[in-house]
Amino acid sequence: MKLKMQRPQTGLLAAMMIMLPLSVFADSVKIGFVTTLTTPASVIGEDMRNAVNLAVEHLGGKMAGKEIEVIFEDDGFKPEIGKQKTDKLVKKDDADFVAGFIWSHVLLASSKSVLDSGKFLISSNAGPSQLAGKGCHPNFFSTSWQNDQTPMAMGEVLNEQGIASVYIIAPNYAAGKNMVAGVERTFKGNVVGKDLTKWGKDRQLDFSAELAKAKASGADGLFIFYPGSAGGAFLKQYQQAGLKASLPLYTVFTVDSLSLPKLQAGNIEGVLGSKSTMFWAPDLDNAANKRFVADFKAKHGNYPSFYAAQSYDTIMLINSAVNATGGDLDDQDGLRAAMEKAEFDSIRGRYRYNKNHMPIQNFYLREVVTDAAGNWTTSIVSTVYENHQDSYAGECSL
Repeated sequence: MKLKMQRPQTGLLAAMMIMLPLSVFADSVKIGFVTTLTTPASVIGEDMRNAVNLAVEHLGGKMAGKEIEVIFEDDGFKPEIGKQKTDKLVKKDDADFVAGFIWSHVLLASSKSVLDSGKFLISSNAGPSQLAGKGCHPNFFSTSWQNDQTPMAMGEVLNEQGIASVYIIAPNYAAGKNMVAGVERTFKGNVVGKDLTKWGKDRQLDFSAELAKAKASGADGLFIFYPGSAGGAFLKQYQQAGLKASLPLYTVFTVDSLSLPKLQAGNIEGVLGSKSTMFWAPDLDNAANKRFVADFKAKHGNYPSFYAAQSYDTIMLINSAVNATGGDLDDQDGLRAAMEKAEFDSIRGRYRYNKNHMPIQNFYLREVVTDAAGNWTTSIVSTVYENHQDSYAGECSL
């Protein structure tokens, strides 16, 4: 008996392949990550990149069996360059997710490119009010905070510590204005003076005039927001002015694991004992954070910053979504629903998303201390807010 050989139905097979979503055949998850890798602010971007790479390592280099491909781009600390790099990630690289963004003005310049393309945008740092309120979007998520929240917590600290008057100094750009608005929203005392200094390419780094005005104001405390190298310059001049005893320092996004080693090396002791607020600290007691901090220190010899912590969580959030859809990157509804649940082991412990996709989370008072090895770091003193929601969610129509 002869067996009749059947010809393969190549036409039918090809048609079936065309009907299947492209993600079935994609062998990688592409993540574009925009940060600052040049200019003096690159110290932040490098910390974020190190955390992203650690997260990828912790995941074994895969999400739902697909290789993780991270494409890092440098925004050069400029909105126009950030937008150009974002456009590249969307149009040329066809990234599945675009993340990162230290600076609010860079994020605002770049967001439309991502969101209009139908891709997901995840801010690993910047939290401008525009994207939390009326400009919220189904495909925008944050793994950090809305800009106002951290200074709002600081306003509560000032009240609790009996500070009756405060002098405010911050840079004049979107995030700086949000920081000032946040502390003023909750602080019940008097703002006796306020300076918004030049920011950007030729940002102001000489604060002698502002410090003199703050000293003369008779304020009970000094509130500042200066990220990156500007923060180090300010703190050095604060010590040189001898203001620690007469004008206690309260900061947000200024004193962190990036600045403290340099401040310690420069013997800028005026920062010891200073207070800051944040949703996270290296000594936050949960398993995910302990692993993250220990492995980061082992690799890089220093504590991770909150920028690093947020970037690590960004990758873990994406992983939770890709796993939930079984690696189907075309299932936008499934990916979005999974991210909204935020069911992963965050370095901050359990948190959830508000309808505007800003985290609902705790905020803590932190103090600059010396650890057992003699290194300066931040440590949690108390919980200021539990499950805090940002002030702009009510304006979001989602």
